Amino acid sequence: MSVHIVALGSECPVGVGPGDETTGPGQVQGGLLWSYLGHGARELDPNSVTPSRHPLNPAFMEYQSRVFGDVRVMVRDCPSWDLLDSDWASVRSILDQADIVVIKYSVNDKLAFQKVRNVYSPRLRPLLRHWGVPVILVAVGARLNDDGPPCTCPLCASDWSSCVPHSEGLQLSRDLGATYLELPSLNNFFVGRYFGSVLEYFMIQCLKQKAKERPDKRRGQRFNEPRPPHLDQPARLPSVRVEESSFSQDLQWLLERGVQFADVAFYAGDSGKELGWAHASILCAVSPYFRQLLVGRQAWERPVSRCTCRDRDGPNSLLSTWDGGIDDLPRADGHPPGHLSRLVVKDPLLCLCLWETLMFLYRGAWEWEYLEEAIAEKLKNPLAVAQLIDRIRSFVGREKAPRDTPNPRSQQGPLTLGSLFNSPLYSDVIFMVQGSVLPAHRAVLVARCDVMAAMFSGKYAEARSRVVPIHGVSSDTFLAFLEYLYTDTCCPASVLQAMAVLVCAEMYQVKRLQHLCEVCVCAYLQNMPSRELASTGISVIRLLKKAKCHNADQLYVWLLHFIANNYLIFSHKPDFLELSDEEREQVERLRWPSRGYLQELSEYQQRRRQIRKSRCTIM
Repeated sequence: MSVHIVALGSECPVGVGPGDETTGPGQVQGGLLWSYLGHGARELDPNSVTPSRHPLNPAFMEYQSRVFGDVRVMVRDCPSWDLLDSDWASVRSILDQADIVVIKYSVNDKLAFQKVRNVYSPRLRPLLRHWGVPVILVAVGARLNDDGPPCTCPLCASDWSSCVPHSEGLQLSRDLGATYLELPSLNNFFVGRYFGSVLEYFMIQCLKQKAKERPDKRRGQRFNEPRPPHLDQPARLPSVRVEESSFSQDLQWLLERGVQFADVAFYAGDSGKELGWAHASILCAVSPYFRQLLVGRQAWERPVSRCTCRDRDGPNSLLSTWDGGIDDLPRADGHPPGHLSRLVVKDPLLCLCLWETLMFLYRGAWEWEYLEEAIAEKLKNPLAVAQLIDRIRSFVGREKAPRDTPNPRSQQGPLTLGSLFNSPLYSDVIFMVQGSVLPAHRAVLVARCDVMAAMFSGKYAEARSRVVPIHGVSSDTFLAFLEYLYTDTCCPASVLQAMAVLVCAEMYQVKRLQHLCEVCVCAYLQNMPSRELASTGISVIRLLKKAKCHNADQLYVWLLHFIANNYLIFSHKPDFLELSDEEREQVERLRWPSRGYLQELSEYQQRRRQIRKSRCTIM
């Protein structure tokens, strides 16, 4: 038997470049592996003047020796990483034959180490992980210290600028999945006992693995052992589909059609013409400028003057609050009157592009490129476009995303309504749920939920009342439901809470939230170990019944496959009898392991027992 070792890198402080004359027998004989092999190390052709080279890639020098008496060790050593770039395909073929890979570097050559870490490590990492070859990363040399003798302490940071610190070598070993060693020198103690012990351990493991793979002919000739049946993998669970987020589209719909719930009106500063309507809750959540302009003003105190232009730090010449003497505005469909905030737009550019600006703010204040295109199409003046973009940026309170950013939304994230969730700021409705008081905003609810849009817009009691009681839902569940409407996210803490939110989402016809809860239930159950799944108090059969009752079709199909894949666990539970005939028939058809496999396994065990009884026993 033999062991093939592939060594990469140089132990010398200065790397060896391609074409240098120093890549001779002297350098190899003074190396790490040659020192470990000792006097038994020899080249394949001892009579040759030049060192032996690999036929596929001459960058590798070859030599061999014997260990453990009769085990041949074949070493292929490449001292320079640059030599590997000439033919990477042959390097892969050489690494494919390796039983052990040794990567070496000098702690006093930081530039070479950085090249290995940044250039060659990403190439080797997927190959080594795919082949499962043991890797040893060896740092050779003592770190240099200008103020005194060489320091061998791994924690010493006095020479990090010129030497490779212990932490960087350890991190590289973790990236490669390697065993990390540090050898201050190549003497007999460090090479023979320290490095040699680790290398011999991997060689012994390699020899054991090769011995297992060798066929045992004598046993096959003596006994005709039956082969065990093959167990197939369980069927893949069906995927649960979740729709894309419609958060921006919902708020855009609110701006276009939600005039009934608008409480902010914009007027032109020069003509007094009405420019448009908006919602204070959305503007305050997205823009700190609007929050200071609208919330800072006492709503029920009439100002002395007709126009109050406050001196502020920022764009104080763009907007101002104005009160014309009308505080309460009657609404259609019996909606209770509400306070109207009037804003005077004094900037002419903002007057022309107010609709585009409001659309940008409502959609999350991150689509800068679309905003520039819309404004440029309307103004036809690049200088005016740049000025207006700067003023809108002052509204938002954050810098514009750079053009080279591939996805500005992932870079900084949209300005959502999370700050308004469970907040009394501009709240116009209060939900009473199990004694808990949950403030909310009709504009957000109408935009995000069709059922609530009908409830607050039609001739229902909720449309004329500020306090709305909620029955049949716990306060925690309804709070999680409201959190999704404001933030477009859902993170239930358990399977039962996810099912409760799913029922609430089905009640208010929010399909995407229902699908998110289905994904959460599937993730929680799939991550449960088999022992916990067998002892848990959660009834998966009842979850199946509830999913069917509340139109969670994807979860219903997934749970049927999940029960079938864990048939041996659920078939012994009492609630398994609650399955209908159709459900039980489908579970039996998809069950794992199958009845055929269990029958083959029973026959195999029976034949094994008969063979044991038929053998002669020598007393």
